[in-house]
Amino acid sequence: MKLRWILASVFVLGAAYFALFGGDYGYFDLRRFEKERAREQARLHALRLELDSLRALTDSLEQDSATLERIAREKYGLIRDGEKLYRFVDSVPRDTVRRDTITRE
Repeated sequence: MKLRWILASVFVLGAAYFALFGGDYGYFDLRRFEKERAREQARLHALRLELDSLRALTDSLEQDSATLERIAREKYGLIRDGEKLYRFVDSVPRDTVRRDTITRE
């Protein structure tokens, strides 16, 4: 009787161990797959948002001439006839300028 109890306990514990940690899809494998799935869903959501914004930009470039003009002005420095283009550059700190390159007029 005691031997049956011990064998049954060992069998149940072995089956529980195998169910949790053994095989191809044990408990920890399933948890890892669930985390991967959540990461991939978040990545998919971010890509869909990026795709939506790119589609909106495409639509505005195809339909809205003001958007096209704004980009042409900002990116390529294009101007209309009669306009003047002013470009601002960052000044170079005095201590980085070599003295032999400074010319005096």
